[in-house]
Amino acid sequence: MSENVVIAVIAFFGTLTGTFGGIIASNKLTNYRIQQLEKKVDAHNDLIMRTFNLEEKSAVFEEKIKVANHRIKDLEGRVSK
Repeated sequence: MSENVVIAVIAFFGTLTGTFGGIIASNKLTNYRIQQLEKKVDAHNDLIMRTFNLEEKSAVFEEKIKVANHRIKDLEGRVSK
């Protein structure tokens, strides 16, 4: 084999190794970033659910306050008669 062919084969394998190494490193970084984004999304969704539950409880308490105020007005009306 000539010297040029040997150098070309070595260069080819070096390029092949570098390419696959870059692909693997890029894939690992992408997977890591996706995992970090998933954690952020989970935290955000948890916050949304907690907010929804608080709003739901707030609506219940508002209704209870309205009922209590109505009953107080009825009692005040009975006392003033």
